[in-house]
Amino acid sequence: MYLFKRSSDLKKHLDQVRKSNKSIGFVPTMGALHDGHLSLVQAGKKENDIVVCSIFVNPTQFNDPKDFEKYPITIEQDIKKLNDASTDILFLPSVEEMYPEGLAGNTHYEFGDLETILEGKFRPGHFQGVGRIVHKLLDIVQPHKLFMGQKDLQQCLIVRRLLELINSKVELVVCPTEREPSGLAMSSRNERLTPAARKKAAVIYQALEKLKHEFGNGLYFLESAREAFEELQREGFEPEYVDILVLENGHLHHISEPPGDHTVVAAVAAWIEGVRLIDNMVLQGRI
Repeated sequence: MYLFKRSSDLKKHLDQVRKSNKSIGFVPTMGALHDGHLSLVQAGKKENDIVVCSIFVNPTQFNDPKDFEKYPITIEQDIKKLNDASTDILFLPSVEEMYPEGLAGNTHYEFGDLETILEGKFRPGHFQGVGRIVHKLLDIVQPHKLFMGQKDLQQCLIVRRLLELINSKVELVVCPTEREPSGLAMSSRNERLTPAARKKAAVIYQALEKLKHEFGNGLYFLESAREAFEELQREGFEPEYVDILVLENGHLHHISEPPGDHTVVAAVAAWIEGVRLIDNMVLQGRI
């Protein structure tokens, strides 16, 4: 596995790759890698000749400085995992490398209503930071395909919108959420949970499964979401939202009437032991 810390060096190397007519898959991460990340690498290897993975904890997408400070850093373990997974290239830049202009910046992306609901509502500015760093990484790597996980569904939709805004030909591949045996969605933040909280966190998945079952049986969806919110509270969580939404033409909107044939998703964000967990599940259709 090649490791690059400077974008200029990575660009030169990838220029040679492209001259050989080899396709490039890209998996952007913030490190603290788990099997979910590695599944993206494997998906990239199946569909491309070369897979590039980046590790960069992006400060501009953290609306809470304390969350940024607590984000787990496990570089040595991450490098070993990527090497064992036969990753071709790791890009490991510094903040100065990615933001030579400084963190403030004045770039603004028109993400529309995607920034006003769910994560956008509870993490103001988050998606502008995501857009900024993904745009930078795409300019450096220039991949053919970009691989992301469904657990961060709204982020996937933001990146899909970004690709449209910058007229990029990169294909976004959204891969299924990888889960722990309990059903808990794999996340770097899971490492901050105590064993007891990690076990209890499976309640989020159970709530989503119940919502899917009830939706499939035609039960009233808004009432089901409210009951799931209250159930999480009873289990000791501090939920921010439990929502059922329609995905239509790349946009999410709250469900207010029978959705017909449109894709429907349930999304959850909840705190436990000071750790914020998110998850989602498709109730109807596909992403």
